[in-house]
Amino acid sequence: MNSIFRKSMLSVAGLVMSGGVVAGPAVAAHAAPAQAKPVASEAKDKSSKSGRSNAYEYEAQPNYFYCGPASTRIALSAEGKEISQDELAKKLGTTENGTDSAIDITRVLNEYSGGKYKTTEIRDDVATKAQIERLRVDVKAAVDQGRPVVANVLGSALDIDGVAHSYPGHYLTVVEYKDDGNTVLIADPASPNEPTYWMNVTDLANWIASRGYSS
Repeated sequence: MNSIFRKSMLSVAGLVMSGGVVAGPAVAAHAAPAQAKPVASEAKDKSSKSGRSNAYEYEAQPNYFYCGPASTRIALSAEGKEISQDELAKKLGTTENGTDSAIDITRVLNEYSGGKYKTTEIRDDVATKAQIERLRVDVKAAVDQGRPVVANVLGSALDIDGVAHSYPGHYLTVVEYKDDGNTVLIADPASPNEPTYWMNVTDLANWIASRGYSS
């Protein structure tokens, strides 16, 4: 079966995993939505002159299974579209088991954006150099065109400050890049206390590995 169609735990953040619980900011997935805010207050302060970003509104997911709708909403807000997470959840087919795949995210993003998005799968368990380069190029192209990227991730990854972010399946939004796309800014709907963080694109590619992204 195509790996981005796998339904088990595709977007469920903050659940107990076999052998332990999800570490780090995943516990925030149960928090109430944070107040929507523009990128200027957070991301531009951390950005470099060589980076590119989009104005967007951050909004946290209201429960453990709405990361798909929340990430999709963040992406669409860059186009000035303010669509509720509940409406997006209906379009995505989101249930308590999460949102099935990046293909669903792309389908709904295209419904509201006029067909600008495509789905890319990283089939391997560890991203190849070619897949990392493809992600870097895709993020740059999408952000330059005012189109944040929505990624489906699995497991753990370190941001550039060495902070671990761990999920047994999650969606998040890439809203900015710097260093020619080698460093990307993530808006994480499950982390309202730290809504954005920078990550090396190689680490993001390996976080996406076996799943996909919409760009």
